[in-house]
Amino acid sequence: MTENKHENPAHWDDAAANYERTAHPFTAQFAEEALARVTLTPGMQVLDVAAGTGALALAAARSGAYVLATDFSPGMVARIAAAGLPNVDAEVMDGQALDLPDASFDVSFSVFGVIMFPDWRKGLAEMARVTRPGGLGVLAAWQSEGAATFLLLSQIRRRLFPRLDGKTKLPEGAVALGDPEWLSAAMVDAGFQPPKIEMVVHDFPLGISQLDTPDELFGMSPDWVALDEGQRAEVVAEVRRMAEGRAILPIPSTALIAVAVR
Repeated sequence: MTENKHENPAHWDDAAANYERTAHPFTAQFAEEALARVTLTPGMQVLDVAAGTGALALAAARSGAYVLATDFSPGMVARIAAAGLPNVDAEVMDGQALDLPDASFDVSFSVFGVIMFPDWRKGLAEMARVTRPGGLGVLAAWQSEGAATFLLLSQIRRRLFPRLDGKTKLPEGAVALGDPEWLSAAMVDAGFQPPKIEMVVHDFPLGISQLDTPDELFGMSPDWVALDEGQRAEVVAEVRRMAEGRAILPIPSTALIAVAVR
């Protein structure tokens, strides 16, 4: 069986610098949306599961709450630790098996993290386990076919290479939890009360100059990896055509943000 590189910490270690530069500013907008739906205060204990480079964790620290950011990628964790915030700890940890006590956090977040887990149900259950009764679980999940370059490539792939359609796909959790009914049922099954779910849209600003280094721009997407050199050149040309001479091509990206009481 071919290994899914997105389930390999080493892949994310290698991608950490590029992720921090390109994806972090975009996902930070959704992290802010998640934070706006809860009230954090000094003295609270906050968990960020699959924290990436810390878009949620570093923003949550502004509240004065204590934040523990966890990720299975040492490279990602190192980026968070480098911020040097006194109320943020960053630890390498598998979100499907958190090495944390039961009921130890007031609020547990996962912004586009649990949705990528091989066992996303276990990830949700672990979030519920470590959240105190009456505390909150907050999850962000992409709708449709992901977001930003992932969404754009999926659309272009179907248009230019219809015979390739279905050859690559999002992780199961990203598909399931992108549906509001599935998301609600999954959080209840995990141990939360029925969540309040809201839809949020932000544009990903794809800079046309980034097409000069397309592997850096698109390299994290399995749709890009599946293409040959000629097909990749066609994709780049199609994006330039879509931009119609603009320096920035906005890609509307939709997420669900669910907030549930434990």
